[in-house]
Amino acid sequence: MAKNKMKTHRGAKKRFRLTGTGKLKRNKAYKSHILTKKSAKRKRGLRQATTLTSADLTRIKRAIGR
Repeated sequence: MAKNKMKTHRGAKKRFRLTGTGKLKRNKAYKSHILTKKSAKRKRGLRQATTLTSADLTRIKRAIGR
């Protein structure tokens, strides 16, 4: 008898994208409110997406169904 399939975590699916090399891209936090006290340089840096750390990679890949 086959095991049950794991369900995709819909919240994780919306937050992470898989790159061509198998890494996960994520957006940075702290860019939604209280922006007046943050410098333009800091806000510019927060716009760039970054890759997920290897510590979280397998856990999140499993959550998004990969």
